[in-house]
Amino acid sequence: MIKLVSSDIDSTLIDNVHPICERNVQAISYLKEKNVTFVLCTGKSYAISKDFCKKIGADFGIFGNGSHCVDLTTNNDIFKRTLSIDTLIKCLELAKEYGMHIHANTDTGIISEKLEYLDLRNSLLFPGKIEIKEVSDIYNTLVTGNIEILQLVLSSSCDLSEVKSRLQQIAGISITHIRKKGKYRDNIIDKDYEYLDISTCNVSKGNAINTLSNYLSIPKDQILSIGDNINDISMFNLSGIGVAVNNAYDEVKVAADFVTENSAGTGGFAEAIYKFI
Repeated sequence: MIKLVSSDIDSTLIDNVHPICERNVQAISYLKEKNVTFVLCTGKSYAISKDFCKKIGADFGIFGNGSHCVDLTTNNDIFKRTLSIDTLIKCLELAKEYGMHIHANTDTGIISEKLEYLDLRNSLLFPGKIEIKEVSDIYNTLVTGNIEILQLVLSSSCDLSEVKSRLQQIAGISITHIRKKGKYRDNIIDKDYEYLDISTCNVSKGNAINTLSNYLSIPKDQILSIGDNINDISMFNLSGIGVAVNNAYDEVKVAADFVTENSAGTGGFAEAIYKFI
């Protein structure tokens, strides 16, 4: 019996163009009728996602690819994991060496020198919903500003494999590498690019799900996870059932226990809910 459902948001619960479809709205209501705990598990920060989470009535939210977990019924933190200043400096120096675009996610919003790539995407998807601080020198702002940074995001139109390899030599960080190129192109900003999402050590969606399930005393085999992107694979690994929606990355489909016939925009989430609950 499934007692907890964890779902990604972008391209899983909603698509890139339309709001959440009615089939998925009804499936969320069905979860409430069945007393199944509903968790949103996203790479986005709490500041960006909180309005959507409350609107659809999620019980818990896991944000920043697992760096922050919030009880959405009380707005209390379950846990929060931020980057140390020493780690931040090393990552920023490497980013400057490669001339990469940098933005940082905080409790309240985004810090960036100029909105490009993923931070531009989020500003367009959530107009007026995000606190955006544009600064002239992001290195100086982050290093001297005494600001809690949950995620550092490094973006470029170039291949980031070498940068990732260099970053992996820095102790105490977790790196998620996402390629939005080719058939995964970012149609919101009409651009191909890659980004490295950097959090503190052992941060992942899977580890966050594991921590939350222990907190709620719900065993792994009673968890259903639904996603579309590379960062969702760790969530599948710490769940009883992992479901990829039809528009998911090929690697995610391979890792899943089940792939829906429907995409995010046509109710892939709902298809998974009604099949397994």
